[in-house]
Amino acid sequence: MRSPAPTREEYELTRGSRPSRGEEIAIPADADPRLLDPSVRSELRSLSKLAAEFVGGHLVAAGQLIDDDPKRALEHARAARGRGARVAAVREACGLAAYHAQEWAEALSELRAARRISGDASNIAVMTDCERALGRPERALKAFDDPAIGKLDFAVRAELAIVVAGARRDLGQLDAALSVLERAGVDPKNPRPGSTRLWYAYADALAEAGRTQEAIQWFGNTVMIDHDDETDAADRAAALL
Repeated sequence: MRSPAPTREEYELTRGSRPSRGEEIAIPADADPRLLDPSVRSELRSLSKLAAEFVGGHLVAAGQLIDDDPKRALEHARAARGRGARVAAVREACGLAAYHAQEWAEALSELRAARRISGDASNIAVMTDCERALGRPERALKAFDDPAIGKLDFAVRAELAIVVAGARRDLGQLDAALSVLERAGVDPKNPRPGSTRLWYAYADALAEAGRTQEAIQWFGNTVMIDHDDETDAADRAAALL
């Protein structure tokens, strides 16, 4: 996911033509389909052997490129979709690649398709973030009405809370944003997977609200559990001192 509280400017749609659909892109030599997760390989068994090899190779290539060259990753994901459009994992990969490439509408469409096929709602936060990026924060606020939320793990629900709080901030509703994050689980005595980004988002919102001492405290709490240096919480706390 993107930073917890990005500005609207960060969501401005990219201009210019989209990359080609990618059907002619060569699969890199090191993009071995055997590198795919076993669950994805299982899904690809619904395809012919040749199609599965083709789709699998492009999925691996997309995964290898998504962080450093998301546009190219999207081209590989689109190529995979060309022969595997009925496979949920393919549509999910295409949606996530589109998200990283800032092709928000395509990402939302692909992730919706993946959910229709599989019933899996685990990408709901990414889908909601796409609504924000498309300038539709009001739609993002409706994400909490989804009946599947209660079945999701804490990390996914925390990420969704970050996005919904961001939508509240887009609308100038800072107090409501803080309330969303508080209800999501900002308990310093109970850190869980997903708490690092949640607590950071809460500290960031507190800082924007002018509640400086509380912001310093929550940036500090974030530092204590941020074992992978996922955030710049230490620097943010120091800047407020």
